[in-house]
Amino acid sequence: MKILFITATRIGDAVLSTGLLHHLVHQYPKARITVVCGRPAAPLFAAAPNIERVIALDKMVWSLHWLEMWARCVSTAWDIVVDLRRAPLSYLLRARQSRHLGRNRESVHRVVKMASVFDLEEDPPAPCIWVGSAQERLARDRVPDGGPVLAIGPAANWTAKTWPAANFAALVTRLTSGKGVFRGARIAILGRDDERPQVLEAIEAVPKKRRLDLVGRLDLLEVFACLRRCAMYIGNDSGLMHLAAAAGIPTLGLFGPSPEQHYAPWGPLCGVVRASKGYDEIFPPGFDHRNPCNLMDSLSVDAVEEAARELWQRAAAAKA
Repeated sequence: MKILFITATRIGDAVLSTGLLHHLVHQYPKARITVVCGRPAAPLFAAAPNIERVIALDKMVWSLHWLEMWARCVSTAWDIVVDLRRAPLSYLLRARQSRHLGRNRESVHRVVKMASVFDLEEDPPAPCIWVGSAQERLARDRVPDGGPVLAIGPAANWTAKTWPAANFAALVTRLTSGKGVFRGARIAILGRDDERPQVLEAIEAVPKKRRLDLVGRLDLLEVFACLRRCAMYIGNDSGLMHLAAAAGIPTLGLFGPSPEQHYAPWGPLCGVVRASKGYDEIFPPGFDHRNPCNLMDSLSVDAVEEAARELWQRAAAAKA
């Protein structure tokens, strides 16, 4: 049996789609699955079961990347095509069964929307990431035993939704000193290598003996394996945030110019704190995400600290 699974370019959306992929693996354990995704998200599927091929697409002008997908998939007679991107040429592929994400504008979470492709809205499958023994060994080395680790993600894919690094520095100081809920804890800082300049202030705010500087040092599956060894994650709305939630650790997402009803971290131990201004107010119509301005200024350190304490208390109560 052959299944074609067409998912996202962005890492966060691709993470959210993995629950549906897990559903397919469970439903069709002998199927051979081809995943189509953007190049940044492709490493997420390296250890997934039943994956025969990952087609990593680079975005092209005039959407010619979909023509490339069609050319690489048209010779196969598919049993099921699952298209979460509404790729126009996916309709021209031979398939016994096709499932396409609809254009319903209902305000629901992306996990629920994706689940609707198989009528699973009432019990949507949660994101699921697979890692191998190599990633687990590396994670034990990078996040060794020795007390709780608070992970932070001070960067994001565009400046407007990035909480200032100085605020992360102040937050970490509060949470790990005095009466902080993570007093004396180690701090793991995560991000891409090209994001290091914008998060340097947050990195340097952590004393070296308690600092786990992982910025630019890990691939996606290694990041996920490291997150599973952390006690909690706090970070901007980003792919890292969704990886942390998928890792099953308490995850607090910081939101401003993005709608949390669509992209909040998914899971029972997840929470959101947003800028004091509403989404409609903070995200002006026609805003260009390449604009270097920041739209997170109205989110205070006090608000994030309080939300982190509440989430940590909720997680502790869930364990009791």
